[in-house]
Amino acid sequence: MYTIVTGAAGFIGSNLVKALNERGVNRIIAVDNLTRADKFRNLVDCEIVDYLDKKEFIERLLAGQFDGRVDAVFHEGACSDTMESDGRYMMENNFRYSISMLDWCIDQRVQFLYASSAATYGGSSEFREERAFEAPLNVYGYSKFLFDQIVRQRLPEAASQIVGFRYFNVYGPRESHKGRMASVAFHHYNQFRSAYKVKLFEGCDGYANGAQKRDFVYVGDVSKVNLFFLDHPEKSGIFNLGTGRAQSFNELAVANVNSCRALAGEPNQSLEELLQQGFIEYIPFPDALRGKYQSFTQADLAKLRQAGYDAPFASVEEGVAHYVEWLNKHV
Repeated sequence: MYTIVTGAAGFIGSNLVKALNERGVNRIIAVDNLTRADKFRNLVDCEIVDYLDKKEFIERLLAGQFDGRVDAVFHEGACSDTMESDGRYMMENNFRYSISMLDWCIDQRVQFLYASSAATYGGSSEFREERAFEAPLNVYGYSKFLFDQIVRQRLPEAASQIVGFRYFNVYGPRESHKGRMASVAFHHYNQFRSAYKVKLFEGCDGYANGAQKRDFVYVGDVSKVNLFFLDHPEKSGIFNLGTGRAQSFNELAVANVNSCRALAGEPNQSLEELLQQGFIEYIPFPDALRGKYQSFTQADLAKLRQAGYDAPFASVEEGVAHYVEWLNKHV
């Protein structure tokens, strides 16, 4: 029997493949699109039994070639560019493709664990897994939102597990291929290593400079939650996956700069000290992001905790320290 991971060469997908390997699961079929070939590096230290392009995979899946041969599907593959303007591509790639996989898993009674997104909330000020709080600001968020609605329709009749994870701001190892769509933590590290300076947006939406807040979640915690639900196939639903604790971009920058400085044996400093020395700098807020930017996100974890996941989540200070150590060894 196989475990299938789509988006396997991507950020979260490759971390899931590695986490599955660490528990002895190696019969993994990795599915992705390697048009951007440098993503292959994310799988070099992973064990898989086969790699399939996403187009070939869906054709073979729907032709019945995997019937009765799969235990679980982790569907992480998607276009996650929030600035993508080709709505036809986004809906075909993120919505239609996902429906085909969902219906196959229901028919085969295969566990289906998939990536949703906090982008479904968009301009909302509350982040609970309820229709009333979902207001996507871009077509990426809409593609995820609409698929979640299909899942809600299918869930009452499904005889097997369906779990969607609304990822908040995920950061951590194996994301360098994402370029401008990589996490802010990744960009902060590269900014500081190249120019000894981290740049943050000036204030907007009533927030002071760098004081906008997001729910930043370490990718290692994301993998742990996915594997918890894999181990509990009786649990289904759509769940927020963040820390439940919003932290500011200032806090993220301070953690990154101090972690980089620690590599050279230099002591931690406060935000004020780092500003005075020019290690952190504020830049004008981009006009292109006005009306499309979430200045505050914070996952409501009540539903996740009710499902039985009770492990703590890494803070920005903890997660960034681990990430900077990894980047220093791998980038």
